[in-house]
Amino acid sequence: MDAKRGYLPEDEKKFSSQALEKIRTASRHISYLINEGYDLKTASTFVGNHFSLSERQRLAIARGIATTEQLNNRRKKEKSSIGNEEIWIDGFNTIITLEVMLSDSLLFECMDGTIRDLAALRGSYRIIPETEEAVRILLDTLAEMEVAEVHILLDEPVSNSGRLMTLIAEIGEKQPFKLDIQILKEVDRTLWEKENVITSDSIILDHCKSWVNLMKKCVEKHPIPMLRVWE
Repeated sequence: MDAKRGYLPEDEKKFSSQALEKIRTASRHISYLINEGYDLKTASTFVGNHFSLSERQRLAIARGIATTEQLNNRRKKEKSSIGNEEIWIDGFNTIITLEVMLSDSLLFECMDGTIRDLAALRGSYRIIPETEEAVRILLDTLAEMEVAEVHILLDEPVSNSGRLMTLIAEIGEKQPFKLDIQILKEVDRTLWEKENVITSDSIILDHCKSWVNLMKKCVEKHPIPMLRVWE
C-alpha cells in the first residue's frame, strides 16, 4: 500500500498561502494569551473558534508555538555538539517525523527550532515503505556525529513496536556506535531524567536535562519545504 504518513488531502487548502495568513494572525493571539498565563488548549479553542480554524490548523499552531519562558528554557538546554556521548531517543516521535519528511507531507518549523508534523499516533502504528529509509537516515546521521552509544526507546502500548524494534536492530547492526533498543511503558518519563535527548515532544523538552535538535540536521541533508504558522 502506498501510504503517506501525516497527509490529508484537505491540507493543501487548509495550509495554502491565503490560509496561512489567517493562521499566523490567530497564532499571534494565542501566543499573547499563553504568555499571559492562559492554558494553551483553552486559548487555542477560544481563538480557533473566533477565526473558524479547523482542528488541524489549531494543532499546527499548538505544536508550533511556545511561551517565552519555555523557549528560553529549551534554548539553555539545547546542545549543538554531542561527539562521543550517550544519546537517548524518543523512537516513535523521531522516526514518524522522518517518515512524514520522506512522504512529502507537511512539516512545520517551530518557535523552539524543532521540526514537527501533524501525524497522529494514538496507540496505532504500522510500518510503511518509508520506514526503513527513515531509520537509516536517523542512524547514519548519528554515526556522522560520532556518538558513542544510542538508546532508542519505543512505547510498549503502541502497535507494531516489536516489529519496528527488529527493523531498527537489523539496520543498525553495522553502525559504529553501541545500539540499545528498548520497549518501555513510560518512554516520556524515562526521558525526563536524561541528558542528550532527541525528541520534538514539548513536555519532554521542558523536563529533560539537555536535548539535541537532530531532526534539523536530518532535514538539512534532505531539504523539503517547511511551513511556519507563527511570526
